[in-house]
Order: sequence, then structure tokens, then C-alpha cells
Amino acid sequence: MNQPYNETHQTRQRPNTPFEELLGDAIERAFGAGKHDLPSLLAHLNLVGPPCPLTDGEWTEDAYCTLMAKLGA
Repeated sequence: MNQPYNETHQTRQRPNTPFEELLGDAIERAFGAGKHDLPSLLAHLNLVGPPCPLTDGEWTEDAYCTLMAKLGA
């Protein structure tokens, strides 16, 4: 059965912002370090990731979910 494949960036409407690039890199590093649940991902972002733009810089579950929904829209 032939299935279409997804080009890595085919759904982009615009290039990533510098913040989005930094956030993506930080999330990839967290996953690479075995941090697969949300609390450990957020702890990693609070240590090494870019500051959260929706709070005073701290990554919280609500802020992360809100931002991911916005970025994914």
C-alpha cells in the first residue's frame, strides 16, 4: 500500500521565528535526554530553554499548552 509521506516543513505558512527555533532545539534536546513527560520537559525548559513569552519567563503546564496550541494553529 502506497502512503504519501510528509515533507518535514510542508505545512508551514511562514518561516520559524528565532524564538520558535530556540524552543524547538530545546525540546529536541530534552527528548534526547530522555525527558518524555510534561513535568520533566518543563523543568528542562526552565533550565535551558528560552523564557516563556506568556509568563515572566517560567514554563508552566498551562503556558506550554497554550503556546503549543497557538503555534500549532
